[in-house]
Amino acid sequence: SSPSPAPVPPSGGDVAALQYRYGVYGISVVSDIPLALPGHPDGGLAEVEFVSAPASYFEQAAAGVTFQQGSDAWYRYAFLPGGSTYVNWIGVGEFVVSAGGLRITCRRFDEATHESFQVYLLGQALSFALLKHGFEPLHATVVAVDGRAIAFLGESGFGKSSMAACFLEAGHRVLTDDLLILRESTGGDFLAYPGPPRVKLFPNMAQRFLGGLFGGVPMNNATEKHIVPLDAARTSDVPLPLAAIYAIVPPSEVSSTQAIEIAPLSPRDSFLALVRGTFNARLAHVERLERQFTAAARVAEVLRVQRLSYPRIMRRLPEVRDAVIANALAQVRR
Repeated sequence: SSPSPAPVPPSGGDVAALQYRYGVYGISVVSDIPLALPGHPDGGLAEVEFVSAPASYFEQAAAGVTFQQGSDAWYRYAFLPGGSTYVNWIGVGEFVVSAGGLRITCRRFDEATHESFQVYLLGQALSFALLKHGFEPLHATVVAVDGRAIAFLGESGFGKSSMAACFLEAGHRVLTDDLLILRESTGGDFLAYPGPPRVKLFPNMAQRFLGGLFGGVPMNNATEKHIVPLDAARTSDVPLPLAAIYAIVPPSEVSSTQAIEIAPLSPRDSFLALVRGTFNARLAHVERLERQFTAAARVAEVLRVQRLSYPRIMRRLPEVRDAVIANALAQVRR
């Protein structure tokens, strides 16, 4: 049978129900549920509503839809009539992102923690809305050093969050973990915008660099990573000019004995690294791809990506951190 249009959530249009206001990734979030975000109501770049709805709403929204290839037992998504998108993470929650990205209707599953649910709401689900607003999010973790942002680009498991923990140990701050929004400033810099105040770490990394999990909870049943909240002293809540981007080489391509290597990529390879580093590759219509390529080309033109290769040995990470800081500051001086 043909899928029917997604129903309107029960609180649709009820402004009074959206009592919580936050800022994240440079956008304003208006929500009917409390979130672990700073209370900055004016993000400036856009506004998105978060509205909760019962199971019956999602059953009707997903009735008869065809789930996209690549969906599996853990994750499912489908494009709904009218341009909305349905996404579901088993054991976490389900979401409907409106056609224009102005609203995300959400439901947390009973077995999910509030922290795990918010990771997917403020990351994967929100990325669909950001794309519909015209943003191009990158899969990157960003730290703040001397008022500048340093970004680590790479897929899950490449070591981005571990690098962030190492920077935290040295007294630096985290700007965002996993999802990065960039905007070019009038002065020609690219500004990196702050994400949620938390980092996702394996227990051994948290113990080594943070002295423990600090109240962290498991991210989901499929990983040993924990969601570790960060206080104001460990995070940066204002956008910062981007000093450098480092594309982390996959662990499978690095030996335990090799030296730490940082080398600039060519403009072409910088562009390819940025395209590969998109946070959400599931929306692949022509207009989006054109925008993605244009954005990647512009960043590669202004700020060449550096290739970062290092052995995945925990005791060597402070050396990697120091090499990255020296390289990034040298680029700023140039």
